[in-house]
Amino acid sequence: MENREDSPAYEQVPTPPERGLLHIWKSAGPSEELCLERVLLSRPVLQVTLGEHHGLLLTQGSQVYSFGELLWRDLSIPLSAPVLEESLLGKSVVRVAAGGFHCGALSEQGNVYMWGENTAGQCGLTEKGTVTNTTVSEPCPVSVVDSEVVPPAVVRVMDLACGREHSLALSSQNELWAWGSGCQLGLVTNNFPVWRPQKVEHLAGRHVIQVACGAYHSLALVRSLLPQNTTQRPPEKKERGQSPHSSVTEREESFAVDDAHYCPLGVELTEVLIGEHCLLPLSALHSQTTPRRKGPRRRLHPVGRSAGSSPGSGAGSCPYSGDGKSSTTQMLPQLDGHADNLTQTDGRPVSHPLSCWGANKNSAFPDEMELQNLLQKLSGHSLEMQPVSGPGDTDSLSSQTSDDSCVSSTPSTDLLISSNSGVSGPYSSSPVCLEEVRLCLEAEKKALQGQKSSSLTNIHQKGKTAGNRRRSLPGTPTHGRNGSPRRRRPCACRPSSASRTQAAASEEAGDGLPSMETEVWSWGRGSEGQLGHGDQLARLQPLCIKSLTGEEVIKVAAGSHHSLALSAQCKVYSWGSNMCGQLGHGNSPVTVPQQAKLSDGLRVWDVSAGQSHSLLLADGDCVQPILLYCGQHQDSLSGQSKRSHQSQRSCQRSPSRAEIYSVRPTLLPLCMEMGYISSVRCGGQSCAVLADQNVMGFISAIHELASRERHFYCWLSNTRKLLLTPLRNREGVCPTLGEPCTHLFFSLCESFVRLSIMIGRHATSLSYFLHDVQGRDVTSLLLLTHTDDFQDIYKEYCSALGNFQVMGGFQSLHKLSLEFLGSQRSMLAQLCVPNQAVSGDADLVSLLYWPLEQLHQYSRVLLKLAACYDVLTEEYQYLHQGCGQYESLSLSLLRRKKEAETTFVFWKSHSGKNTEVLRLPQRRVVCESSNRSLTLQKAGRFSNHWFILFNDALVHTQSSIPSQNFFSTHHVYPLTCLWVKPVTEDTSGLYAIKITCPEESFTLVASTPQEKNKWLRSLNQAVDQVLGGGGQGSSPGVTAISRTASYTFTGEGRFKDAHYTGGWLAGRVHGRGTMKWPDGRTYTGNFKNGLEDGYGESVMPDKVLNKPDSYQGQWRDGKIHGFGKYKYASGEVYEGCFYEGQRHGYGMLSSGKQARTSSSVFIGQWIQDRKTGYGVYDDITRGEKYMGMWLDDQRNGSAVVVTQYGVYFEGTFKENKMIGPGLLLSDDDTAFHGDFSDDWTVNGKGVLSLANGDCLEGLFSGEWSTGLKVTGTYTKPAADEPENKERNSLLLGQYLVPSAQRWGCVFTECWSRLGCDAAGRGERSTAWENIAVTITTAQRHSPNLSRSQSKALESLEFIPPQGEAVTTANFDNIRRYFIKACETPIHPLGWLVETLVTVYRMTYVGVGSNRRLLRQAVQEVQAYLTHFYCLVRFLFPGLPEDGGIIPDPPASPTKSRHNSNIEGIVVVSCSSLLLPLLLPRLYPPLFTLYSLQEEQEEAQYWERILRLNKQPDQSLLSFLGVQEKFWPVWMSILGEKKQIVSSSKDACFVSAVETLQQISTTFTPSDKLMVIQKTFEELTQEVKPMLDGDFLWCMDDLLPLFLYVVLRARIRNLGAEVNLIEDLMDPNVQHGEMGLMFTTLKACYIQIQHESTL
Repeated sequence: MENREDSPAYEQVPTPPERGLLHIWKSAGPSEELCLERVLLSRPVLQVTLGEHHGLLLTQGSQVYSFGELLWRDLSIPLSAPVLEESLLGKSVVRVAAGGFHCGALSEQGNVYMWGENTAGQCGLTEKGTVTNTTVSEPCPVSVVDSEVVPPAVVRVMDLACGREHSLALSSQNELWAWGSGCQLGLVTNNFPVWRPQKVEHLAGRHVIQVACGAYHSLALVRSLLPQNTTQRPPEKKERGQSPHSSVTEREESFAVDDAHYCPLGVELTEVLIGEHCLLPLSALHSQTTPRRKGPRRRLHPVGRSAGSSPGSGAGSCPYSGDGKSSTTQMLPQLDGHADNLTQTDGRPVSHPLSCWGANKNSAFPDEMELQNLLQKLSGHSLEMQPVSGPGDTDSLSSQTSDDSCVSSTPSTDLLISSNSGVSGPYSSSPVCLEEVRLCLEAEKKALQGQKSSSLTNIHQKGKTAGNRRRSLPGTPTHGRNGSPRRRRPCACRPSSASRTQAAASEEAGDGLPSMETEVWSWGRGSEGQLGHGDQLARLQPLCIKSLTGEEVIKVAAGSHHSLALSAQCKVYSWGSNMCGQLGHGNSPVTVPQQAKLSDGLRVWDVSAGQSHSLLLADGDCVQPILLYCGQHQDSLSGQSKRSHQSQRSCQRSPSRAEIYSVRPTLLPLCMEMGYISSVRCGGQSCAVLADQNVMGFISAIHELASRERHFYCWLSNTRKLLLTPLRNREGVCPTLGEPCTHLFFSLCESFVRLSIMIGRHATSLSYFLHDVQGRDVTSLLLLTHTDDFQDIYKEYCSALGNFQVMGGFQSLHKLSLEFLGSQRSMLAQLCVPNQAVSGDADLVSLLYWPLEQLHQYSRVLLKLAACYDVLTEEYQYLHQGCGQYESLSLSLLRRKKEAETTFVFWKSHSGKNTEVLRLPQRRVVCESSNRSLTLQKAGRFSNHWFILFNDALVHTQSSIPSQNFFSTHHVYPLTCLWVKPVTEDTSGLYAIKITCPEESFTLVASTPQEKNKWLRSLNQAVDQVLGGGGQGSSPGVTAISRTASYTFTGEGRFKDAHYTGGWLAGRVHGRGTMKWPDGRTYTGNFKNGLEDGYGESVMPDKVLNKPDSYQGQWRDGKIHGFGKYKYASGEVYEGCFYEGQRHGYGMLSSGKQARTSSSVFIGQWIQDRKTGYGVYDDITRGEKYMGMWLDDQRNGSAVVVTQYGVYFEGTFKENKMIGPGLLLSDDDTAFHGDFSDDWTVNGKGVLSLANGDCLEGLFSGEWSTGLKVTGTYTKPAADEPENKERNSLLLGQYLVPSAQRWGCVFTECWSRLGCDAAGRGERSTAWENIAVTITTAQRHSPNLSRSQSKALESLEFIPPQGEAVTTANFDNIRRYFIKACETPIHPLGWLVETLVTVYRMTYVGVGSNRRLLRQAVQEVQAYLTHFYCLVRFLFPGLPEDGGIIPDPPASPTKSRHNSNIEGIVVVSCSSLLLPLLLPRLYPPLFTLYSLQEEQEEAQYWERILRLNKQPDQSLLSFLGVQEKFWPVWMSILGEKKQIVSSSKDACFVSAVETLQQISTTFTPSDKLMVIQKTFEELTQEVKPMLDGDFLWCMDDLLPLFLYVVLRARIRNLGAEVNLIEDLMDPNVQHGEMGLMFTTLKACYIQIQHESTL
């Protein structure tokens, strides 16, 4: 302790800082005699807080100092030398709070530290203290833990407030926590003290902004909830910590009655209304007594008391005699708002029915026992008798200052307790005297009989507050962590000051702006009306002060027995004790908030309340703030009497009336000497302020900005309240203004309200900024962080104001205001700012335009602030940029104002029915040619042309009568689709301007060059402005030639009445856009020179079928042209090529699902919308497939028809019928070769060959399926004649369309995509350009491409060199490019591959799976390769012809010879290059045909395979004639060698067998040959260990051994595999090593098939 006294805050006089200057003085005494003390510290003071007789300082660097009477340390520290709290060093303290006799500190991490008096638990259960500690001498941490979550979580605290016996903490979740003693905690508990912080459940789920503590009451500023539907009661949920019955406010909004249902005792009614006259009683309770304190507390004041009990310490108390009889009886009703949530001592709920309230309200009170019974029925609680305090009782004044101390915190189960019951110590709860309760009940009875007001003292306030009912409901407990948005974490390097809560409140609304939709809630003792609920009763739980709802309260302050609330409109509301005039109005206690009486022009923006005084910080006539004082003046008292009076006041239960005080707040002149005050603080009998010096004008600029904004908001609020709202709600507003102007006026009012709200929130934010000006960054000003919001709101307001003015609304509104104001025109004068006239029609106009001047003030102040920083700093950049933005906006809105005024004058001077058509709210006049300065070129002599340029259109009016006010016709040209071009002056001497519009063009002629330049500049500026440009004087003719705009065509043509939105170029539709016709047609896609061109999507309704046609694909010159997909309303779908709107070229037509009569698919060539050329028609309904030539939608020429029954026909067609010679084969090989006259009808000569070889030759007639009539000769075949099957195969193919002539349309389309007119006719460079354009377009217009697709397109951008000769060095690059191109459908070659696969499958899948189609299927594949290779050689002319050799690079002849000798010669053929790309996709249908062709041979082959594989290995090897030297002896199983015995099976040559089996997994002949080669290699590797030296195979040894491998491989469809290899094998390998190996495999297959001895 001695060290503390010897270690003051400084040892030498420091240099005073420029910020955070602290001034403290005693509140009593005249202002000229105030003893002002200035605290000189080396660091700026961030926060000061005052208790009863002590205080705390928080300085920069998070240092905490204490001064005053530190009773918990028995120290008295002078203000001039505050002592440092060393235990808080390093804790990063950001906030301090002082209670009556205890202290609190809050760290940046949200940790709470408490010290001081702890008799009531107000310091909590600290780590170093126990329940028995009455004081905590050093700051100790207090843990705030939320035990409702699992696991329990530590709560981060953001704000702290302290009273005399309680402490409140505001968490980062905006929830309230309390500890200490008394009903001012607002907790649902009966046990006091509360040592550990508990959540105030009644406010759980609500967003608490700020808290304040009085001596024995608490205030909370809460954000309002959204209005709820009061017609439906929400379901009652009894969650943990929630009151199980609805609160008073719920009953108010549920029942359509007045405040008579408000409980006079400060708790919710315990009856539920049912019907009109019946009340349902709820349960009552009893609870066990628990003494709150075990001993008296030490004296807290050095001034001694007189002998006997302290004043008021025993008032109303009654001692009991030993026998239990008392001379005086005291009734103590246990008030608790949660009757049915409490239990008996054994835990069982107590049920105690109450009598009906209606039966009690007319009762008389003949004696005290009857009153006691009535109180017991009313409260549902037991009554407790209070022991008297003896003469020597030194209980703290904090427990005896008020006479309304929540009755008792420790209810008893006994009705009466005598003095000898074992409880000897004093209780904290002060008694309620009998007479006070009687008076309360009598007043309530009168209220129920009369007005039924909820107020016991201020009944006259009923009419004023009844209409202002609270709009929100009490909170519901939230056990989660998402009850409210978390605040932003403060900067660690800049501690917050005393305004931390207010600063945090600036982010309450979620958009960085403070919320003004607030409510004030209060609870605790209310003997002086300090709760503001209209009575003097206590409240156990928080209750909303209804009269303050909607008043935009932004701060609350609590004195000892009075309360203050500050609104955003700079109004101060006060209530509670007014014994010393601390309320600033009247001289009687006020139980509901009333507005303090302030002089005109004073705007309060900070308040603080002390023990019996209030201090207000306000804006005056100058920028520097002023101080206003409300409270006691003690001029006549001597020094000794002052000290005695202070001691007596501190000990009394209720404040006594001061001898001298002022009714209105008085100005303290000394404030001008303090500098720029940023915050005020009161406590006990002291006042304190924090001020700053005006360094470089920074502080004055911030204060000027805040002061102007508060003044501006007050003006906006008054204008809204006195003028706009009454006018809007007036019944005659619509008939007077007219319907258009009424809507505009409502829109103006809404914009005004939004502007007002924005300014109010900004003004509030600036006040918070000033409270913490040392800890806030200037770049965090809302003017800089929310520039877009300010600009949008100002622009919206200016537009709404201008629109209303243009339509002449102010003339009618002025008349309406005269009717409304009448003789009270002085109200309008109150709203007028200086330099404004108060007469004439311009009053309202200038009045409502005045807010726009605030933008210039923003710019000016930001420029002042920027001058305080170096040019290179970030702050200067932000401020300078903001200054420029607001100045630019100010000038822009002033121009809009001038434009609106000019437009109004224009319409006023050109009024008439015709002009009213053009009068629109958003339309402004730019210029007009009434002085004949502009006319139409080649206009008639007697015609009168008048051009009016608006901000959105150019209007051309024409009349035969030269008059400005009359015209017969007019035409409106929207500026969005208007192009202006100056005409170069020629010899004619005309000053002309050419105007181009979508449907017409005309030339304007000006009278002088100056007029031409004026109109040209005005037109260009207007067009630029309407297109979204700056409109700041574009050069003539420089406005956007290309733009995006909307237009509706009116003239004749394809686009008549169509509405277009999209790109334009010099008056024509150009670019991407959407065209919509009235009949439902739409087109979305690309346009070029006014016509559809490029890719587009179109919808065309079909009125007959009531369904639309749709098309997606290419267009050219307004017609469908190119490749696309057309869906018809009938259900048909065509996908293919178009030419000038007709199907032309390759295409596929499907009948679709909606065709019920027939289902078919055609794929082939189209010419002029008709099937002409080769095509395949699949008649799904009949089960027939036609493959042949077409002419004009009819089958005509050579063709093949196959049916689902296996019938094959090839022949000639004419006029859609089988006419002429043909060949018909049935599934059983019966064949007819002869003449046909109709479909499947024979008529003429022919030969009928039966399956057994017999023939019938002659004349035939009849239908094939029903029977034939024959006149002819029947013959049997000779022995040397070939079989019927061989004869039929010789006849096949003579009527087929040659494979080279099929699908020419597909290759033609591919050549067309490369930019060639025909095959090989075109420029190679053009072809590569088209490929590049195709790939780039796909990348640009296909944003949903996968990663692999994007990579493939990127790789195709790198084209191999195509102009130089192809060598072995660059051939691989070309081959890789083709592989990627063919795998990408967007590439022309990729499209070709996909299309060829489609047509091939359409031909040979399904009905087309006929074995007799195999030969033409193979020929078709070979034709594909030939055509394809022509394309490849066109793109890469360096490639040799089919079968040519690629030379080595000429640079290394030695290496070339080496490669040719070792690696072989590279031969390029169409099959080797293209077959690996094409055949895998064609393999399924092609291999199916091979399998069908070899079906009988396959059956024989497979039967022998199964039979021979039954033999063991050695037996099979011996049977096949394999020499024993090749027989394996050992086999390897999992790396272990085992001997092969005679019974072993499938153990020999396993690797060779497995390799050969892979032939079925490959597709191309080259891959299959590689498998055969690997099989021979594996076979050789297994035989080599058995032989010595070099070994060469001979066919006699190889064939039997390979035959064994083929047998063991068990390959299905081996005949099909062999035939496929033989047909499609590259001719270059037929006679080499691979050809020999393939011949061996074929020989093995033939031998297995025909070996009869096996």
